[in-house]
Amino acid sequence: MGNECAVIPGKAARNWFAVYTAPRHEKRVASHFGQRHIECYLPLYQVSHRWKNRRTMELELPLFPGYIFVRIGASERIRVLEVPGVVSIVGGREPVPLPEFEIESLRAGLHLRKSAPHPYLVVGERARIRTGALAGMEGVLIRKKNNLRVVLTLDMIMQSVAVEVDAGDLEPVEKSSRQS
Repeated sequence: MGNECAVIPGKAARNWFAVYTAPRHEKRVASHFGQRHIECYLPLYQVSHRWKNRRTMELELPLFPGYIFVRIGASERIRVLEVPGVVSIVGGREPVPLPEFEIESLRAGLHLRKSAPHPYLVVGERARIRTGALAGMEGVLIRKKNNLRVVLTLDMIMQSVAVEVDAGDLEPVEKSSRQS
């Protein structure tokens, strides 16, 4: 999907790393990587956008805004950091490589399914239900077997209830909007 990254076969001792980019520079950074023969992967998704003049256009946007993946050897870190728009390699002084199977799974399977970014949800953190009869209610996210559940608490009566929800119906509650 519109990814201009180079694919370099057969180089040994290379690992995948996440690279943090300047906001909205992912495609430009991917192009620079391609020109410099640095293997990278920029997963994209398609979305229809309607402009103010009522024109609709299909856009390809980064699935992970602000990030691009590179496959490099230890000696190539400086080449990556010299690319315009690159802020850092995730992990700091000693970046930790990403599992090979995760990137290869994304590369092999994302184009087969419709995908879109989703807020990062962590079991144990507060989440808000976005849709349905319980929209607006907040609770703590838990997982039971393969299902997501939100535990909603009614403080006035000191009772809680666990409700099964789809991940797409949840959004994280911002820490600043929580009441102490």
